Amino acid sequence: MKNKQRQPREALNNDSNTLNKSFYSELLHIIGLTETKEKNKKLIKRQPEGQQNSGSLLENAILQLNSLDKISRLEKPEQFGETEQEQLFNIALELAITWINRILFLKLLESQLITYHKGNKNFAFLNLDKIHNFDDLDRLFFQILAVKSSERNSDVQKIFAHVPYLNSSLFEPTELEHQTIVISNLREDKLPILSTTVLKDDNGNKRTGELNTLQYLFEFLDAYDFSSEGLEGIQEDQKTLINASVLGLIFEKINGYKDGSYFTPGFITMYMCRETLRKAVVQKFNDIKGWNCQTLDDLYDKIEDRTEANQIINRLKICDPAVGSGHFLVSALNEIIAIKNDLKILQDQTGKRLKEYQIIVENDELIITDEDNKPFSYTPQNPESQRIQETLFHEKQTIIENCLFGVDINPNSVKICRLRLWIELLKNAYYQADSNYSELETLPNIDINIKCGNSLISRFPLDADLKPALKKNKIDIETYQNAVQTYRHAENKQQKREMEKLINTIKGNFKTTLQGVDPKKTKLRQLEGEVYNLENQLLLFEETKAEQKVREKKVIKLNNEIDKLRVEIEEIESGKIYDHAFEWRFEFPEILDDTGKFIGFDVVIGNPPYGVKFNSSEKALFSNQYSGIDDIYTIFIDQGIRVAKKSGFLALIIPIFWLTSEKYYSTRSLILQNLHLNLGVILPYNIFSDAYVDTGIYIFSKNINERISYIYEFGTREKIDYNILNSLNYIRLHKNEWANTDSLKIIFNSISRSLTNKLNIFNIKLEDITNSTRGILANQEDYSTTKLTEKYETIFVGKIDRYFIDSENFQYVNYGENIKEKPSSFDSFTGERILIRRIINRQFRIMATLTEQRFVTKKDVYIFKPNNKRFSARYLLAIINSKLISFIQTKGSTSAKKDDFTQITLNDIRQLRIPEPTFKQTDEIEKLVNKILTAKQSNPNTDTTILEQQIDQLVYELYGLTEEEIKIVEGKT
Repeated sequence: MKNKQRQPREALNNDSNTLNKSFYSELLHIIGLTETKEKNKKLIKRQPEGQQNSGSLLENAILQLNSLDKISRLEKPEQFGETEQEQLFNIALELAITWINRILFLKLLESQLITYHKGNKNFAFLNLDKIHNFDDLDRLFFQILAVKSSERNSDVQKIFAHVPYLNSSLFEPTELEHQTIVISNLREDKLPILSTTVLKDDNGNKRTGELNTLQYLFEFLDAYDFSSEGLEGIQEDQKTLINASVLGLIFEKINGYKDGSYFTPGFITMYMCRETLRKAVVQKFNDIKGWNCQTLDDLYDKIEDRTEANQIINRLKICDPAVGSGHFLVSALNEIIAIKNDLKILQDQTGKRLKEYQIIVENDELIITDEDNKPFSYTPQNPESQRIQETLFHEKQTIIENCLFGVDINPNSVKICRLRLWIELLKNAYYQADSNYSELETLPNIDINIKCGNSLISRFPLDADLKPALKKNKIDIETYQNAVQTYRHAENKQQKREMEKLINTIKGNFKTTLQGVDPKKTKLRQLEGEVYNLENQLLLFEETKAEQKVREKKVIKLNNEIDKLRVEIEEIESGKIYDHAFEWRFEFPEILDDTGKFIGFDVVIGNPPYGVKFNSSEKALFSNQYSGIDDIYTIFIDQGIRVAKKSGFLALIIPIFWLTSEKYYSTRSLILQNLHLNLGVILPYNIFSDAYVDTGIYIFSKNINERISYIYEFGTREKIDYNILNSLNYIRLHKNEWANTDSLKIIFNSISRSLTNKLNIFNIKLEDITNSTRGILANQEDYSTTKLTEKYETIFVGKIDRYFIDSENFQYVNYGENIKEKPSSFDSFTGERILIRRIINRQFRIMATLTEQRFVTKKDVYIFKPNNKRFSARYLLAIINSKLISFIQTKGSTSAKKDDFTQITLNDIRQLRIPEPTFKQTDEIEKLVNKILTAKQSNPNTDTTILEQQIDQLVYELYGLTEEEIKIVEGKT
């Protein structure tokens, strides 16, 4: 054995840069997955074959599911996929994730026990000496961890003498295991060792060949150091640290990025929780105590009763409606404990304060140090150490049970989130003093706080009256709340099952009673009556043709509404819309008052999915009049407004495009009516390691009377971390600066906002004086270098430059019926017109030119044809190509910031405000434009900088810019 050495603790940010790649890739290999989504998709199509290697958990499970014909016995196998291959794969994956979650949890537990006992290896139990096969592993799950030590069979008591009873739902068979297979059904097989394995032979070289799956798994896990956060201990053999924070990311990545979801880096969740929860805590005290505090310092000065203050904070209700791996909830847990520490109210169960200790959140971890600044570590039988450990455990337990709630449509995510919260408790698990320090404190059943379902869809409205259901079934909300609390602390499985049955009975009674008259059917009958009257009405006088046309048109419109409504009703009655519906109305009794009225959450927080469209039936359930191209994250904003309480907060990390894009006008309008933007931060584009999308952090309150927002915008490629986020010099944005504008655009760049407001005094928009469209989208096979038939048209295939188009970049395209997209009229490709490139150049300048030639352009070129004689094409071209318009479009439009390429949308250009020029101004500008066009046509490389600068000055005059504003646009200040 090598000499023990002290290693520095690695700072963890919980993102893919700090994830140990070798651990992740080899763990995936053992599970049976790859590191890329594309390869994993191919695995779905792989049919199991009798004798193929099935050493991985996933392939082994697929084989057993197939051989035992378990799929056909499921009630709804279609929920796991459309084809049998998809169903096999997804069921096997869910089972494999369940098993690996348990094993990783147990590895952390094993590490805790060894640490508590000063490195005593007798407390290790995940090894082949104690677990020889999958049957033994199954027995460990269900006959040891789920059974009290005194009640275990004698044959296992000696082998697993040091393994504690945990009383956790994690070690009860899941519903899917009941219906299909458990881990003991897997057959013993060998798995090839990964070529990049961490395993070494006796000579220190990488191992090769094959290993029994369990042997491979145990030896692989033993190659790493599983330690709790906050400890700087002695590590043997310089093992890589894999702690609970790292595992959080690994859990998320194993689960895969589904439905537009991406793992949120730790410094983001830390920052969002800190900024939101501190506001929410202050608000909670103000609501309950009638105070008018603004900060934690204000609270500190007013708090007199520590116990009461703790109770107030413990009444916070925080929900992540797209919870994923539970990262936000873990950060919220840490932040609440840090807040209590800052308020100096953190105390043990006897009311004695933890005044000798400092607790902070650092690198997304809870760090506890003593008065000598040394990390706290638990030592059983040391009274002070026992006091601190018990306090931390029960603080976490109280906060998790009372404050933290989550929903996710993905059942694997729900499992992972529950596991992460159990791990947070495991970090501070302690030995019960009355058991002579031989039994660990059991883990509560916190799974009831994290539920599976579509958090956006509910059958029953939040204002549905529960009183009739309560009266009919002779129960009250307190009974329901007590049942939930008893479930969490059930003394045995029988009591837990009884509470589960009672809870399901209560919820079932709610559903039955709330089934009332369907308003959609009432509306359908009304529409059908209107159509009948219109088609069968008796007229005193004969209709004119015009009147008949109006009546027929109205009938057609009503019939369209009827057809649409019938489809919606059919989907509802078939249950299609509500397959995964989540009933906020009664799933969480903690957010109901004594009468059953829905109160809501103090904080709704998270990183909802985006890049996902939603159908018309889903849109119909929401108040916002969404356009067909809006993203699903806008529904999460709407739902957040609904489920947050009247004085609550909504904190989301979402794409930035809602701020200024015309597509999201309805979202901005919804926010204006219901929320106040407290804080907004536009982040660099590469925050997510697996997706390049421009995102921002937005913290809203439901106090719409507030007027000031605090905002900040990072550069596209700036590097950021928590310290940078936590020390921002915010800019103040008054609500009037956007709420009183026609477009409701929220522009973070103050100069761009000022200039945009200056432009908005001009009433004429570019769309008012031009006809505009985009080019065509054709199939690649429709292109040709020669004109094959008369249907082929010349098409420009190069890049538009400022004031120039290369005459050599032309081909031909079949302009027939096969073209995917094209303008309504070919006139768009003839006559004098302005061509604008969608992609802005690297100097952040718009690229536009003028042409009169007949040719087609691709979809990435916008076409504008003037239709008003007062505004010539050359005058408009000069404005579009000016530095001023490029500055405003790149600094003031979030739709211009997409992925790695700055671009403008057709609608952004259409909305440009155009000053009406004098004849002299038009003449001056046209002469300069003609000189540039002539020079570029003779030689594209001609330097026309001076002429373009002269145009810029004229454009500045047109818009009335000051000298200081001109310097900013020119980059001279």
